[in-house]
Amino acid sequence: MQKKNLARWWFLKGCRYDSIGSKRDKTIAAYRKSIKYDDKLTDAYVNLGFIYLAGKDYERAAKCFQEVVQLEPKNPEAFNNLGYVYEGMARFGCARQAYRQASELDPRNVETMLNFAKVLELEGNYHGAVKQYNKAIRQDPDNILPRFCLAVLYDNYDMFDEALEEYKGVLDRDPGHLKALLNTGNLYVQLGENDQAIKLFKKVIALEPDNVDACNHLGSAYKSVEDYAEASAAFKRVLSLNPFKEEVHMALAETQYLQYCSKFNGVKKEEVRQRLDYLLAINPDNEKGKQLLKELIESDRA
Repeated sequence: MQKKNLARWWFLKGCRYDSIGSKRDKTIAAYRKSIKYDDKLTDAYVNLGFIYLAGKDYERAAKCFQEVVQLEPKNPEAFNNLGYVYEGMARFGCARQAYRQASELDPRNVETMLNFAKVLELEGNYHGAVKQYNKAIRQDPDNILPRFCLAVLYDNYDMFDEALEEYKGVLDRDPGHLKALLNTGNLYVQLGENDQAIKLFKKVIALEPDNVDACNHLGSAYKSVEDYAEASAAFKRVLSLNPFKEEVHMALAETQYLQYCSKFNGVKKEEVRQRLDYLLAINPDNEKGKQLLKELIESDRA
């Protein structure tokens, strides 16, 4: 009895260390002492396993969760946790087997369906992953995550119509879902529907003004429709948030050069030159930048 009390005491000490962000070594030592006094204390194995998993110490994490599986063979969460570790180790067959076991123990668990689908996706089993994501959607139609994961899968396989339908399903349920808005905007860009894309990127920025990806994509979309002033403003917004993005400096330089050459103008030659000089100071070997600077110098405009 005394050993179990000591085990519980050390376990609670480990939890306390964990909650206040104490040094990782102290937290691990407390959980290990807890297990020393009670080698059947599954909570200690679970917490210790997640600490190892967070540190990408997959071998130790796997041993912890394997202990939990041995102690609680009817617990689907134990198999899910073991599957996470096997995914991190790129042992996808083992992960799949762990998720299958979890699914057999709890056939209606949406989390397990998603885990199973993800590992099938990682294995390149497109049809199997689609089947699992759809199974999760049928199980919980209002759950956004399965729809979003399925949309991303379709997106990755260039199944544009299917991806748009699933992103729409996400946005119908959560109109402010930033990733769905951003991904849908990118799909519209690929389909040549830049006006639709611009609306969505602007909506993301309205919801999250410092979203670098949305500002960058907005700049590219405006550039595609030859609205160089708006494109420049969007790229400048990106650089105000992260001034060292070389590819954005290049995009802005190209946009300013196009604006300089256009009938609407609004940009001085020297402004384009300064942008290119800065770009080439970041990376003197940027071939696109050197070529554009050459074109600028050779242009007839004063």
